[in-house]
Amino acid sequence: MGTDNGRSGSQKPLSPSKKKSPMTLLARRQAIVVFLAFAFAYFFAAVLRAITATLSPVLTAEFHLDAGDLGLLAGGYFLGFALIQLPLGTWLDRYGPRKVMLRFVALAILGCGAFALANSFTSLLVGRVLCGLGVSACLMAPLTGFRRWFEPSIQLRTNSWMLMTGSFGMVAATAPVQWLLPRVGWRPLFWALAVLMAVSMLVIAWRVPDWTKDDAPRAADAPQPSYAPIWRHPYFWQMAPIGFFTYGGMIAIQSLWAGPWLARVSGYDPVAAAGGLFTMNLSMLATFWCWGLVNPWLQRRGFVTDRLIAWGLPLNFVALGWLVVGGSDAGAASLALFCATSTFVALAQPAVGMVFPHFLAGRALSAYNLVIFVGVFTVQWGIGLLVDAFRRGGMPEVTAFRAAFGVFLATSVLSYVWFLWSRSHNRQQSP
Repeated sequence: MGTDNGRSGSQKPLSPSKKKSPMTLLARRQAIVVFLAFAFAYFFAAVLRAITATLSPVLTAEFHLDAGDLGLLAGGYFLGFALIQLPLGTWLDRYGPRKVMLRFVALAILGCGAFALANSFTSLLVGRVLCGLGVSACLMAPLTGFRRWFEPSIQLRTNSWMLMTGSFGMVAATAPVQWLLPRVGWRPLFWALAVLMAVSMLVIAWRVPDWTKDDAPRAADAPQPSYAPIWRHPYFWQMAPIGFFTYGGMIAIQSLWAGPWLARVSGYDPVAAAGGLFTMNLSMLATFWCWGLVNPWLQRRGFVTDRLIAWGLPLNFVALGWLVVGGSDAGAASLALFCATSTFVALAQPAVGMVFPHFLAGRALSAYNLVIFVGVFTVQWGIGLLVDAFRRGGMPEVTAFRAAFGVFLATSVLSYVWFLWSRSHNRQQSP
């Protein structure tokens, strides 16, 4: 890494008299401000991600949606997210987080407006895809910047705390949204989100550093904007299946299927279901906060990412297995345990980014994000299709949900087996 100062949002160079912490290439105060500016935008991106779970009863009734429609609608966000990941990574490496983020958030604002004006399932889906496209840079942009500006142990901390910020957004998308629904309606909520995303653009333009000539890839380092080094790397493929199934599946359940599970399987009413989602996302928030605190300590003592995933993911399979076996007895606490134990695999994303040099960080992170969000779309829509198929085959609704979650469990276990097998061949490349 170089030792350039970076620039503030007003394009003024940092004062050379300001001391830089050993943890960061930015002055400490600016590093905190940059983190908060990105976190502000990511908070509302997470609200957009999770709000469908809370709105599912209202949207199902108003637009006459079945489980497959609901899965496709929620998955449309992640489809839009996935479609843009590869060019996004190249743009982040070339132009930097600030410029890319500003342009993408504008798309999210357009998506919120389109969703608020929707009068059919198709127009809802278009708005949802636009939202996904627009917020697709809200995590990748800061992680790309952090890869350049922060030391490795601090990258793990800031990544966990960005995810914690996302959990704050998901908490806000549960009970608070449920409380607001009868008072203002779901359409004004999306207009409010559009306004708040616009405010986040102003904060980023004001406070986030621009890419400097030392941040951008040099010709000697990166002769062409290619993903080939990422696709060829064995560590990327070691982590890809668990990213697709386990991490993608956790997001699919957290952002949609947890709500229908609580309502249709556990028998919660809409208010109780929103409260259950609140509890689940609060547990995620606390878990990511803890990861941010302990990750640097664990890394210094040799508890590397691969080892933590290898030890931790079996706990997740036990939690998911209880959902399948427990059925109607597995409520909000069981879902919270499932989501909290899924966070072991969230450590994979910064680990993949740190395998590559900083001038490839945007592409590496976006390529892995593509894997995750194609997984989210696949699992989210797939669970809906399976529930409908099992019900047409004569299963009761509760049994159909349990069977669909059982298929998801099987795919997660198989991806873990691949991870263990690949790990035994790739130890020398582990971060």
